Amino acid sequence: NLMWSRIFKQWYQRRVRGMLFDVKGRFLIHRIKKDEASYKLCGVKSLSTAAKGIPVLVTHDGRTIRYPDPLIKVHDTIKLDIESGKILDHIKFEPGNLAYITGGQNCGRIGIITHKEKHPGSFDIVHVKDSVGHTFATRLSNVFPIGKGKPAWISLPRGKGIRLSIAEERDRKLAAKAKEM
Repeated sequence: NLMWSRIFKQWYQRRVRGMLFDVKGRFLIHRIKKDEASYKLCGVKSLSTAAKGIPVLVTHDGRTIRYPDPLIKVHDTIKLDIESGKILDHIKFEPGNLAYITGGQNCGRIGIITHKEKHPGSFDIVHVKDSVGHTFATRLSNVFPIGKGKPAWISLPRGKGIRLSIAEERDRKLAAKAKEM
């Protein structure tokens, strides 16, 4: 119970980022620096016009932002200032940008978007290549851009979103154990 009270205290002080997953799909609490706690990345879920023709943008966490930049499209990511609620910048959903996988078999992995396949009447598929060179594919709805090009706009959790094979994990554990002795 004491552990959870500490986590919520840090969360309240906006010093942790909570909606991350490790490469095995487990929920992850990631500590962040004070400057990173002033903004949040939000995925764009829909664009529409409200009453009297006012353009609005709806984010993945339910925020509605009026008068967004006309260059922002669905599936892009916006950098939102938490204090003012204003859009600071945005990341286009396009090949070459860094992305975080939020669901499916590849949940928690991070890589560069290589290309997108359109499948009419079915799910669009996005191909991603991680920093080690492994390529994988996932549904479009599971991909969340987190950086223009290679640098990420948020600090990455331990492991940098790279999934290791069972043999690589075993070798890493054995090396760490041998180092302790």
